[in-house]
Amino acid sequence: MAAATSEHATTAIKSSVEKISGDAKDNAKAMSKGGAIAMDGFQELAARNVEKLGDALREISSVKTPVEFFEVQQRLIKESFDAALSDSRAIAELTASVFSTAAEPMQKRFLVV
Repeated sequence: MAAATSEHATTAIKSSVEKISGDAKDNAKAMSKGGAIAMDGFQELAARNVEKLGDALREISSVKTPVEFFEVQQRLIKESFDAALSDSRAIAELTASVFSTAAEPMQKRFLVV
């Protein structure tokens, strides 16, 4: 009887370890997926900003007068500020999305228990 109890305990422990291992693997996949989403978003923002910088440099280099330079400069500053606010919002949304995606498996597990 002691051997059966020992075997049952070993089986239960093995099952628990496999469950924990599977859950950890699922959590790692979710975090990896969230990280990939974030990386794609950051790359898109960076590419857009590099393109805008190139456009701005071309525009500034084409000005003919100091007055035109200051007009272009002021407009570019305003556009850059607006873009920075927009990018900040996008980064905040992206970060929230990543954390939600990563936390989802844990939330599901707690709801089951």
